[in-house]
Amino acid sequence: MSAPLETQIGMTQYETDFVTWVEQQAALLKEGRLSELDVTNLMDEVEELGRSEKRALRSQLIRVIKHLLKLNYQPNAFYYLNSWRSSIAEGRTQLKLILQDSPSLKPYLAQVLADCYQDAVTEAVTETGLTKRTFPQECPYSQEQVLDPMFLPSDDTVEDR
Repeated sequence: MSAPLETQIGMTQYETDFVTWVEQQAALLKEGRLSELDVTNLMDEVEELGRSEKRALRSQLIRVIKHLLKLNYQPNAFYYLNSWRSSIAEGRTQLKLILQDSPSLKPYLAQVLADCYQDAVTEAVTETGLTKRTFPQECPYSQEQVLDPMFLPSDDTVEDR
């Protein structure tokens, strides 16, 4: 088993069958055959894992904030309330799992909260038809509130911050 394996048309296993390539790289690592590893592609994939986790965290953070905003600023849309609450709960569960798997992302969450808030506002505007001016310029929810499974906004949430 040499890495990278070449196919008849000169493409590597990495390019033609990613799952097989991953399995081969794992086997080479387990067997200690480090000189046979596809180091270039392996490095790229390891770096991508970190980026992927950060993207997942941002995505869930935007989701939770967007639905908190909709609960806070569009409370008269009664037929959506349970769906929004459910989405908030699911997003928080995903955030909790991401942070359990990668606790080092907790400071990153704090760093991206403001940017994610702006993205959440943009999405909330698109989905609700409310104007951007409806929402505060800065996130009205603390990081703790965003992650707190018991927190839901009330009419005085913005004034409390």
